[in-house]
Amino acid sequence: MDWRYRHTVLVLCMLAFFVTYFARMAIGPVVPLITGDFEISNARIGFALSGMWLAYGLSQFPSGVLADRYGEKPVILVAVGGTAVASLLLAISPVFAVFVLCAVALGGVAGLHYSVATTLLSRTYDDLGTAVGIHSLGGPLAGLIAPVAAAWVGVRYGWRPAVALAVLVGTPIFVLFLWRIRPTEPRRPSQPMRDRFELTPLRRLLTRPTIAFPLVIAMAGTYVVQGLMSFLPTFLIEFREYSPTVAGIAFSAFFVVRACAQVGLGRVSDAYGRDFAIAGSMIAGAVGVALFLFSDDLLVVSAAILLAGLGSSFFSALDPRFIDQLSSEERGAGFGLVRTVYTVVGAAGSAGVGLTADFLGWPVAFATLAVLFFISFLTLLANELLELGY
Repeated sequence: MDWRYRHTVLVLCMLAFFVTYFARMAIGPVVPLITGDFEISNARIGFALSGMWLAYGLSQFPSGVLADRYGEKPVILVAVGGTAVASLLLAISPVFAVFVLCAVALGGVAGLHYSVATTLLSRTYDDLGTAVGIHSLGGPLAGLIAPVAAAWVGVRYGWRPAVALAVLVGTPIFVLFLWRIRPTEPRRPSQPMRDRFELTPLRRLLTRPTIAFPLVIAMAGTYVVQGLMSFLPTFLIEFREYSPTVAGIAFSAFFVVRACAQVGLGRVSDAYGRDFAIAGSMIAGAVGVALFLFSDDLLVVSAAILLAGLGSSFFSALDPRFIDQLSSEERGAGFGLVRTVYTVVGAAGSAGVGLTADFLGWPVAFATLAVLFFISFLTLLANELLELGY
């Protein structure tokens, strides 16, 4: 295959996503060290991390507006460079209040990347599902590498160098993106930015049937994925009585499956249709999450990880579905708005699973996730069989 400029765009967008994901995933393994250093409770560090993820979701829509005004390249550079700077500030925070502010800032700048990179790829690729699948590899790869690297550095040198690893990762990617990616023509360079935040056009876009239908599925699916990413190791340790080491290996395997499945699912959506790929992912996820409840046998759990990882990879088919329904002029801010809505709502999965597990037990918590996946599958099936046209 001849290397072309579009391949450079795809690889560097994937690496940029890797950076923004790496910085957030590097914090989790050193949380005990952070709480000990600042002498704070788990609830307080949880509040800081929730603020980071909320800021990540909220910045998706403004990122699209900024890209429409200035082009995609500057926004992605701010995302990557800002992630490195915020990680450095996080690492040198003198008191916990500053740590919280830096964590929120990290989420905000990291959230500028994904929507804008997807619209950039839509300018470059016709087979967008495949491109989004490869681009999305950056997240699972970071989820696989960052916790291991951060834990290793944290144990030996402390939490501050562990968090600062994102600076070492982000700086060369920032330089490469600045050097190798060409500027793109802004879609709306002269329109006042305040016009883009008027509520009536935003509400009209979100209530458009072809947007609202997959948006509901995206919110439900993101809720499930967020719950699995937050509590799968804890579930395996507390409910299945696995050792932390085995649970950690299982969690890493989950990310490996996601990394592989996202590329495959994107290609399937290009070849056989978006809804076919999304529905297949959802039913696999429903069966996989349910399998976690049936047995602690390693073979059964391995099958559950495989299917749950496939179910958690639906984004590479769902995000192109949104892009397909948006005009060229709408894609920057419109896709950013959609991402903000389903990311912010789906972020409740962490709190929802935690609360359900505390009050009703792990079986109910995970059964709820399986049911959400299954309902999403049935909704897509009904749309196809009844020819509803959503």
